Amino acid sequence: METKVNYALIGAFVLGLGAVLIAILLWLASGGAWQKKYDTYLAVEDESVAGLNVDAPVKYNGVTVGKVQDIQLDTTNPQRVNLLFSIEHGTPVKQDTIVVLKTQGLTGIAYVELSGGSAASPMLVAQGDTPYPQIQTKPSLAARLENVLTSVLAKLDSTSNNINAILSPENQAAFRNALADIAVVTRTLAARKDSIDSGLADGATTLKNTAQASAKLSDLTDRVARAADSVNTMGTEVAKTSVSAGKTVDVIGSDVRHFSAETLPELERLLGELSTLSGSLRQLTDQTRRDPRGLIFGRTPVPVGPGETGEPR
Repeated sequence: METKVNYALIGAFVLGLGAVLIAILLWLASGGAWQKKYDTYLAVEDESVAGLNVDAPVKYNGVTVGKVQDIQLDTTNPQRVNLLFSIEHGTPVKQDTIVVLKTQGLTGIAYVELSGGSAASPMLVAQGDTPYPQIQTKPSLAARLENVLTSVLAKLDSTSNNINAILSPENQAAFRNALADIAVVTRTLAARKDSIDSGLADGATTLKNTAQASAKLSDLTDRVARAADSVNTMGTEVAKTSVSAGKTVDVIGSDVRHFSAETLPELERLLGELSTLSGSLRQLTDQTRRDPRGLIFGRTPVPVGPGETGEPR
């Protein structure tokens, strides 16, 4: 009796086993249980990324920590390129970490270099609506050299244009004329060398005399200054004297007015009385001279004349 073989079941078993073997191989090829976990980061470059390819290494201070996951041109701004990095989980990507494009050796193969990241800086996380944390970028050495060379070339071009403008035919003719004039002046100075030497000697003597005169003038200026100070002091004293004299005149004027108002009338009356007294003294002197006895016996009555009576009228 023949045994019946189920070919369909055998075929299904073989296919299943093959699929399991392929899955195991793929799993082992990808690292299996030791497969690393990666975090995705974004960087926006403002320069050309020529030479950089997908899967290019991402290094942190020279240590490979990931790879370039994607390279895309920014559709909103074609001057920028968006780079996505797959970086090993746990890599200390900080807020002050910088992305710089570098080339490896003479081959020109580009890779990404991460630098910076101080210990005090916090870890980099996604901000706002951005799905990935964005790492800051810095111009590469090639970009910096290109900027410097561009600036230098622009300056050289400007300098070349200025030199061409200076060396124009008109300026060249002017330079030739100026050189000719300088030659004429030089010959003239050489011909009159002796006169120039004599003039310089006279000038030195004149300067020496001027220096001496300046020294004397300085002494004279000091004396004039002292005299001016003396005159100023004398003027101040005269001003003070004038003020005192003015006060004295005011006092004298007040006394004169007082004398005129009160003393003069009394003086006039006294002078009148003195005049009367003088007259009386003169009469007494005359009588005494005529009749000295009158001082002792009194006045002798005058005898009655003929036809007069002794009765008073």
